[in-house]
Amino acid sequence: MEKFNCLIIEDEPLAAEVLQDYISQIPFLEYAGTCRDGIYAMQVLQKEKIDVMFLDIHLPKIKGLDFLRTLKNPPQVIVTTAYRDYAIDGYDLNVVDYLLKPIHFNRFLTAVNKLRSQSPQISATPLTMAVNTEQAHILININKKKIKIGLHDILYIESKKEYISIVTTEKSYITKCSLSEMEMLLPKEKFLRIHRSFIVGKERITAFTSVAAEISGKSLPIGRSYRDLVQQILSK
Repeated sequence: MEKFNCLIIEDEPLAAEVLQDYISQIPFLEYAGTCRDGIYAMQVLQKEKIDVMFLDIHLPKIKGLDFLRTLKNPPQVIVTTAYRDYAIDGYDLNVVDYLLKPIHFNRFLTAVNKLRSQSPQISATPLTMAVNTEQAHILININKKKIKIGLHDILYIESKKEYISIVTTEKSYITKCSLSEMEMLLPKEKFLRIHRSFIVGKERITAFTSVAAEISGKSLPIGRSYRDLVQQILSK
């Protein structure tokens, strides 16, 4: 099983302990250590192979996001903070997820399930789906046939329990995959999760309110836990 070496960058001992405990409960995560500030973390990154950083924003000496900006080839980053105000900055830096303290285990699990595979092939759905962002399409298996779907044709994707429905400008496709797996594979600059059951193409949104987004005449709900971040991103 592929494992991600995880470094916690956190100056609050209790918060660091919670993250360490959560990491220990996930089979594909490996705890690599804790740093109280970015300066110490930089030394660790130079000496060890780190795949994921759990990065607090309010750190001594240098703020977390400022530290991240200094790294030429940073590992994957999950931001941890008590403040919502930095969410847009975090996503501009291509962070995997943004966890608000106090962090609950189910939300932590959702975040780490977004981590991108380190292997050349996508391990999350090896027989079901592949994404080629350079050629801007996804490839899915339906009834033993491979179907190519252009990313620019996707209106939205809806969860159907263990399946998803990919709704395009022409038709809909059903394939076996979780919405979280799909979210992990899609480019963040083009797609946005607005609800536990919906991912939408950003450019396909024609109107939105605090509770819904309209795409091709259809109103899709914006989940309560997603509203603040969705409003910030769509209002840019």
